[in-house]
Amino acid sequence: MAQNSGQTYKLVELVGSSQEGLQQAIESAIARAGQTLHVLDWFEVREIRGAIQAGKVGWYQVKLGVGFRIMDPEDLQRD
Repeated sequence: MAQNSGQTYKLVELVGSSQEGLQQAIESAIARAGQTLHVLDWFEVREIRGAIQAGKVGWYQVKLGVGFRIMDPEDLQRD
């Protein structure tokens, strides 16, 4: 990254889901986003919800805000 430049971020909204738990829902959403987005830096949990099936938790769903750094032109030339 170019020295002495400020960092700019893009914020995207993702929804991850899992039958196993909240952490798995978060991790799967971030892993999937990491396949096409570069320089993922942070996330925030915005909503948690799920479904009840036969009186038990059937699945978990987590809405995330995920921030990734906008790369400098010099960074793009290195890839």
